[in-house]
Amino acid sequence: MKKTVQASKIVKYTVFFDFDNTISTFDVFDDMLVNFAKSSSWNKLEDKWEKGKIGSRECLQGQLKTIKISRKVLNRYLVGIKLDPYFDRLIKLLEKNKAKVIILSDNFDYILKSILKSKGFENLEVYSNRLRFAGERLRPIFPFVHKNCKVCAHCKTKNLLAKSGENSIIFYIGDGRSDICPSRYSDVVFAKDGLLDYYKLNKLPCLSYNSLKDVYKYFQRSFA
Repeated sequence: MKKTVQASKIVKYTVFFDFDNTISTFDVFDDMLVNFAKSSSWNKLEDKWEKGKIGSRECLQGQLKTIKISRKVLNRYLVGIKLDPYFDRLIKLLEKNKAKVIILSDNFDYILKSILKSKGFENLEVYSNRLRFAGERLRPIFPFVHKNCKVCAHCKTKNLLAKSGENSIIFYIGDGRSDICPSRYSDVVFAKDGLLDYYKLNKLPCLSYNSLKDVYKYFQRSFA
């Protein structure tokens, strides 16, 4: 967190959200693996990724190969995904105060947009990896990979810097490893779980949160 910010005094500010376990109440892609993977090999890939032995692109590619699912079954699953109960009122509060809201995710566009549309958020700006169907197989596309980075499938930092705009105060809300890099380029960071552990370990300033209710209260006070 680079500076102390009173949002009500800022003309331009941008709020970036991670999706899994930030907007959603759990990691959707991991839950898909638990429910639809045809082998347990995805666990080994997850372990390698957690230990930093492989990047998220290699991990996701390998894990998707274990899933076999029809579009109809996937759609039925995605409609049932629950979002943080304060997400709706937080978005309304931010939009009312003319904040720019952007979602950055290492998940896939079809998954995220299907969930968001089912909850009435189809107009939110989303940047993520992409997903295509090949029968009952899912094929990944990584349009936002950074050519000089083998860690991330989606370079959130590149999109954060490109979409925040000049002279914008940047807020970042996240929870995991894929949020570390982009959050470092943000002015105010809301962190929980793995992201919070990283900030504590490196003695970096951030605002801890348990759910989006905490974030909502922060902005409610700031806009008052």
